[in-house]
Amino acid sequence: MQVSEALLFQLGALLAVLSVLGALARRFALSPIPLYLLAGLSLGNGGIWPVAAAGGFITTAASLGIVLLLLTLGLEFSATEFASSLRHHLPSAGADVVLNATPGAVAGWLLGLDGVAILSLAGVTYISSSGVIARLLEDLRRLGNRETPAVLSVLVLEDFAMAAYLPLFSVLASGGTWPAAVASMVAAVIALVAAFTASYRWGHHFGRLVTHPDSEQLLLRVLGVTLMVAALAESLHASAAVGAFLVGLTLTGDTADRARKVLGPLRDLFAATFFLSIGLSVDPQQLVPMLPAALVLAVVTAATKVLTGMVAARRDGVARRGQLRAGTALIARGEFSLVIIGLIGASIPAVAALATSYVFVMAIAGPVLARFTGGPLPQGAGSPR
Repeated sequence: MQVSEALLFQLGALLAVLSVLGALARRFALSPIPLYLLAGLSLGNGGIWPVAAAGGFITTAASLGIVLLLLTLGLEFSATEFASSLRHHLPSAGADVVLNATPGAVAGWLLGLDGVAILSLAGVTYISSSGVIARLLEDLRRLGNRETPAVLSVLVLEDFAMAAYLPLFSVLASGGTWPAAVASMVAAVIALVAAFTASYRWGHHFGRLVTHPDSEQLLLRVLGVTLMVAALAESLHASAAVGAFLVGLTLTGDTADRARKVLGPLRDLFAATFFLSIGLSVDPQQLVPMLPAALVLAVVTAATKVLTGMVAARRDGVARRGQLRAGTALIARGEFSLVIIGLIGASIPAVAALATSYVFVMAIAGPVLARFTGGPLPQGAGSPR
């Protein structure tokens, strides 16, 4: 089989760069996410070293990365406990929409944009990055913290909201009518609710189906089913990440523990390419003109997202310090915002440029603020199981 020399060299070089950056970040007890993002920005589209040969692989690997991040995050919790947490945090979800979609909508209105463009900016500022935050919680050893269920409830409820928003927005952005957009939204929401109900009621059978004493068999079964469920979620205009997270929730006990061990190295590899791909997809020349406006919007929405996390954590009886950790953990924006930008990029390039600058600022600032405002790293944080 003929193998591209350019592909192998570029991938090898990129992994070597990520290794150095990761080691540097760990040396100072930081998350490597901001460095991975900056590496992608400097090496990719418009950067100092285009990696066209590796581009296709990185795009595919990035999709696997977000799936694996949310799958392993779901393995930390049980479906029953998490369903209860979701119901408890419905008021937090309402506050999240009001606090974080409003600044984007107001910014669009002040810029004199039309309704579709205003809706796009509202979505960009509203939705946090499940992928970035899942890795951040792991990096900062906060999976066992009291505020983490509140953070995850907000994230999953946001992803559910995106299941309604994206079908609606994609139809409107392509010039469709409101009745067609609303019909697409309703169909997606019904399908997602049915999928979550099925996972909650009958998901425990999945654990018995995939468990096996051989690690290779366990890996193949869990990953195979997860990818199929993720694909189904995407086909319903929901998030592949939500599908993967639901699969993770269905596994408990020894099966979940063994799945975390066999999936861990794969998750770390593909997660690194996910963060790299965000940087690679951005042209640095697009960031500079809109950077001042993006910074203003970033400051406002970082504050509103912190307030969202504090409200959610307070509902779980978490102390003020944990509330602050929850709030700063939610700051980062990422993959969903980039999807929205992709839908409007060709038709409204100025809005796409502003949104891209904003997302990149938030994707870098979020992990940094979470590390330095959340206090020292807890030692030996365990799993809530």
